[in-house]
Amino acid sequence: MPTPPRSPARPPGRRPQRPPVRRKKPRWAMRAVTTLSVVVLAAAGIGHAVVTSLDADISRVDPFKDMKNRPEAGHGMNVLLVGTDGRDRITEAERRKYRLGGAPCHCTDTIMIVHISEDRERASVVSLPRDSYAEAPAHTDQTTGKQHGAHPIKINAAYAEGGPQLTVRTVESMTHVKIDHYLEVDFTSFMKTVDELGGVEICTVKPLKDSYTGLDLPAGSHRLNGGQALQYVRSRHIDGASDLGRMQRQQRFLAALISRATSSGVLLNPMKFRDVTRAVLGSVRADKGFGTDELLDLGRAMRDFSPSSSEFTTVPIGQMGYAVKGVGSTLKWDPAKSTKLFQALRDDKPLAAHKPPTNNALRVDVAPQQIRVQVENGTATAGLGKRVDSALAATGFRTTRQPVSAKDRTLKRTVVWYDPRWDRSAKSLAAALPGSELRAVKGRGPLLKVTAGADFKEVRKVRADDPYQGDFGVTTGDQVICP
Repeated sequence: MPTPPRSPARPPGRRPQRPPVRRKKPRWAMRAVTTLSVVVLAAAGIGHAVVTSLDADISRVDPFKDMKNRPEAGHGMNVLLVGTDGRDRITEAERRKYRLGGAPCHCTDTIMIVHISEDRERASVVSLPRDSYAEAPAHTDQTTGKQHGAHPIKINAAYAEGGPQLTVRTVESMTHVKIDHYLEVDFTSFMKTVDELGGVEICTVKPLKDSYTGLDLPAGSHRLNGGQALQYVRSRHIDGASDLGRMQRQQRFLAALISRATSSGVLLNPMKFRDVTRAVLGSVRADKGFGTDELLDLGRAMRDFSPSSSEFTTVPIGQMGYAVKGVGSTLKWDPAKSTKLFQALRDDKPLAAHKPPTNNALRVDVAPQQIRVQVENGTATAGLGKRVDSALAATGFRTTRQPVSAKDRTLKRTVVWYDPRWDRSAKSLAAALPGSELRAVKGRGPLLKVTAGADFKEVRKVRADDPYQGDFGVTTGDQVICP
């Protein structure tokens, strides 16, 4: 079937004329949720003058200054959202209560690309883990004027080295996705936005407790205020999933926040809209091109969004714990899957395949896509390790694809070896291996090990509470909000 011709790139500064379309409303992720509140709540038919006055409250940066050799423009709009730990206007009592620590480092805690489709009917959010291995392009230090050649870093270090400009350059260099707008938010705007909305409801099937942030939620539904919501999206020590688990909770919260905003009438109430957006805009920084017209355009588009029109994913990880000299342990992206993901953004294609979940799949706490596994053959049967590895990979587990032979080749029962900090992942893996035995090994780390025994017969299909779709572990907004 022939590929339809691509529309010509539009001149800078001009918005294309589009016929009227039916619109839906998107979902995003993490502290950048605050910035998205600006986008989602902006300009919902309340008048150009009001939006112009709000636009004046946004601090401006120039992340695109003197940038050359940028990626080719695709279809739709790409917004780079950066969340920092700024907390200048949070009270000392709030800092103690929500365990926000002392002085902020003003570093990036969250980086994500939000793609808004050309027809404004879909929003796709791709989280970029802050420990992702990255190559910083050659640049000049903004403070010292020192010249730096290209060098390896963790992606969140780009902001510390070269601010918004180096962050945009690094992301574009890694993804080949052209960034159209840059938005940056901090703790203050996040908390105030949630409070202005009267809190946001979150559901959890398991108790959530993190001694670092003070989060302590029993299983069930909860209405979180701004400080509690910040604890929820910051927590990294609830389980062994660390940042990857945190990003899933951020996506859950973002879906719930937008659902609250749209169902509570904020978009149709000029006074409430003004109060919420003022809470946000006082601590938001954006590029000079993101102004009144963009707020109006996006606001009108998003008034009629539905939960299913938004989709969330994290860039596929190929290797966890990838050691880099002078940088430390990083997350290395899966080259094939990440290339395919970012090509979908450039082509303005949906990330979710919208296939119904497998009916006979067993529900588990942790999705197979989050679990790393090394397979051993614990028997004398040639090829068993490869067979088990392939079956686990086909079910979604992230195996090393390099099974090895165990020292003991007389194992009768399949064993799952795991670090106690990753017990939920271990139980999810054991559920896929009927009859297997769990054995804890302190200090083993996130890589689980399966030693296949003579009892191995099959790998059972499993799925997490949030069904994953497509090639990238995508969830849609209607899958994560409270019923």
